[in-house]
Amino acid sequence: MGYAIYVAQKGGKHRDAKVLSGFGGAGMLEVVKDFRGDTFRAVYTLRLAGAVYMLHAFQKKSKTGRETPRRDIQLIEQRLREAENIAKGRKS
Repeated sequence: MGYAIYVAQKGGKHRDAKVLSGFGGAGMLEVVKDFRGDTFRAVYTLRLAGAVYMLHAFQKKSKTGRETPRRDIQLIEQRLREAENIAKGRKS
C-alpha cells in the first residue's frame, strides 16, 4: 500500500489503485490489499492540486459484500473536507 501511495505522489497510478465509487470522479482512489486472510483499504485523494491527501486506512471487517461501511464513508467525507480546508490555506 505504501508503494501505491508513493506512485501517486510521483504522478502515476499503481495497478492496485482504483476509483472509489460514490465520490463523483477519478480524484478519489483506494488501494485494496489482502493479507493473511484479511482485507485492508487505504483511501486517498488527488482532487487537491499539488498534493496527495491520505484520508483513511482501515481493515474491512465484513466478510460479505464489497461495499465500504457507512461509518468509514462518513469519516472519509469528514477528512476530505478537512483536507480541502488545509489546501485552501496553502494557496493563500
